[in-house]
Amino acid sequence: MVTEHRPGSSRRSERSRQAILGATRALIAEVGYAKLSIEAIASRAGVGKQTIYRWWPSKGAVVFDAILALSEQSPGEPVALPDTGDLEADLKQVVRATVAEFSDPAFDAPIRALTTELVHDAELAALYEKRVAAPVDEAKKERLRSAQRAGQLRADADLDLVLDLLYAPVFRRWLLRTGPLTAEFADAVVEATVRAFSPAAG
Repeated sequence: MVTEHRPGSSRRSERSRQAILGATRALIAEVGYAKLSIEAIASRAGVGKQTIYRWWPSKGAVVFDAILALSEQSPGEPVALPDTGDLEADLKQVVRATVAEFSDPAFDAPIRALTTELVHDAELAALYEKRVAAPVDEAKKERLRSAQRAGQLRADADLDLVLDLLYAPVFRRWLLRTGPLTAEFADAVVEATVRAFSPAAG
């Protein structure tokens, strides 16, 4: 059977998809992940539940796509960090972008709600690790490996530890609201981390 595609149907589908993702972000900020339901998302977005289930198999899948849609990176799209040959400059660009993202109210509310749920929901945490954290961390490690090959980072550096030192201060300041998230703070974290793992420090 040939499926008929009416003019404008793809535009309507994309409008519905964006409405669903926007409704999901708004609701997770208002009620949290645990109380979020497909019914509530559908009602807020003005679509039927069947529309949501046609595109996503579960509530968790909708939430992840809603949060991933906040960035320019599309779900499943390969992740790559800048590699200009200057490790410190490249890391400053990336960590500054992270700081700016955490400072954006549109990003802060849904991520803060999701982070709370990750602490209590092992299944959700595993999904997050698989779909978000692992691919991004691997891209970061590949940039660090490039720096090792170029002699800008110690060859024996523990790359997991390097990432922890780069991002833990940013995450802690954001999560606990212990201080301002600024470009200057991002630069200071990068400088301290690169200095700690430079060949000269070894």
